Amino acid sequence: MSLFDASFFKRLGFYLFGLSIGIVFLAFFFKKKTEETGVSFCYLPNCRTLKDMRSKPITYSDEIGTMLQNKELDTTALHIFFTAGDVDFSKSDTEAAPCKKYRINHETDEGLTRINVANCANKVVIMDFEVVAEF
Repeated sequence: MSLFDASFFKRLGFYLFGLSIGIVFLAFFFKKKTEETGVSFCYLPNCRTLKDMRSKPITYSDEIGTMLQNKELDTTALHIFFTAGDVDFSKSDTEAAPCKKYRINHETDEGLTRINVANCANKVVIMDFEVVAEF
């Protein structure tokens, strides 16, 4: 009688089958739970940085304030950066004091846009807005 006879493989098959059913069940359960409560799991640096910025009040520099008053820009276009934007860490200054400086890119059907943001301890300041490329 060998160590790995047919009964071992049979038990292993049952174990793996039950484990796979359990994993599928948990995936559906947790997905439903996160949709109901609005809880998200942000572990990557981009997601964590944007989530931190969304939790603070957003203010605008004089340049952005003028663009908003002249209706060249609206607040919805700016707030989409904090939900669907990509932080360019290579162009950001995360060691700056007192406010960390971030560059956030957002690609739409019209083109690529960019904002520079100062992430302070109690607020976020949108410094400037730039259309990088139009499609």
